[in-house]
Amino acid sequence: MSLLTFQAPVEEEEIKEKYDLVIVGAGPAGCSAAIYARRFQLETLIVAKELGGLIVDAEIVDNYPGLPEIPGSELGNKFLEHAKKYMTNIIMEEVESIEKKESGFLVRTMDGKTVEARAIILATGEKHRKLNVPGEEEFLGRGVSYCGLCDAPLFKDRVVAVVGGGNVAFSDAQLLAKHAKKVILIHRRNWFRADPIEVKRVKENSKIEILTPYIVREIKGDMKVEKLLLEKTKEVGGEVIPTGELKEIEVDGIFVDIGLVPNSELAKKSGVAVDERGYIIVDDFMRTNVEGIFAAGDVTDKGSKFRQVVLAAAQGAIAAISVYNYLKSKE
Repeated sequence: MSLLTFQAPVEEEEIKEKYDLVIVGAGPAGCSAAIYARRFQLETLIVAKELGGLIVDAEIVDNYPGLPEIPGSELGNKFLEHAKKYMTNIIMEEVESIEKKESGFLVRTMDGKTVEARAIILATGEKHRKLNVPGEEEFLGRGVSYCGLCDAPLFKDRVVAVVGGGNVAFSDAQLLAKHAKKVILIHRRNWFRADPIEVKRVKENSKIEILTPYIVREIKGDMKVEKLLLEKTKEVGGEVIPTGELKEIEVDGIFVDIGLVPNSELAKKSGVAVDERGYIIVDDFMRTNVEGIFAAGDVTDKGSKFRQVVLAAAQGAIAAISVYNYLKSKE
């Protein structure tokens, strides 16, 4: 999260014992759900470990209708401010468990808080996929980063690597080139998933070197990142195969942009069905297989196919409307 620019204030609030709806997550889907739920006069609580979701890491969002070229952090602020306008309760906690009760659900946080809810919306989004190589955890915050927008200014006149082949990697490479002396874009294939226009921009940037096909085997250093151990690959039948050919490069930092995985651990613990990738399975009304639990946004099997802010917000609205109809049918 970009702490320098994301400033939506959330004060410690006195939470009630019971709510009509508890929303887990405070990104576009969660905030949109809260706005709609409060307009339906549902007593609503947002519980979120972090605010704004991954959208706050985006330098510029240029495809959200009505708000062209808006920084992701500012858009995240607006979502939260809108939810707060309708007197949505928000607490900064991580949910540990959701237990099914006769009257609804018991939501327990890691800090021991408990609230009852008649319905749940899971809007927990995604998290950055890790390389899972030696040195990655050791040098986190000391040269290893997952957010170009957050940390690019820290690498002024340095040499940095970006790992990945999608739009985020190419966007980070261009952002880092504004600060760093040199950017090395590393990808395991010779072709990229990024949009052609992004690939063209990177190839035309004299400060960016593309290094393919390689994977990172180890991140080395003493007190901070100093070198990367790479292994050359080849593609056989669509599969990436390591060749055993190794090389080292000297860098001052590495930005990992190799994709996202769902924050669905809580869902699975709660008996909610997920697909083979771990994304929550929902129907057109954002209902899960557990009665009373709904889901919205990139954590769902529908939202993850497109990963668009406008879609996450729409799913949040649908989920809230579905919750309202569900609760009404129970009265």
